[in-house]
Amino acid sequence: MSESDEAMLDYVLKLTRDPGGMSASHVEALRAAGFGDRAVLDICQVASYYAYVNRLADGLGVELEEHWSDEDCTLTRDEFEALREARRAGARARTAEGSPP
Repeated sequence: MSESDEAMLDYVLKLTRDPGGMSASHVEALRAAGFGDRAVLDICQVASYYAYVNRLADGLGVELEEHWSDEDCTLTRDEFEALREARRAGARARTAEGSPP
């Protein structure tokens, strides 16, 4: 996972879990990772849209279709953190070897 991808995911996680805690510093972190204004807007809109749709479905009592109930489509926080750390370790190893991360 690239540093810009990681910055984007950190932003989206913060927006999803603590929308009231968002500030200009979170947008600046995206800009520092190389995202322009249009990309920042796109990231925010996509994350917000998914949150809206999920809230709407929950509010209307929409149930998952049967074929989704048998699939494990999500990662636990521990699985996500382990995956992220493995990718960081791989990037560090490639950098140490002189290869691009």
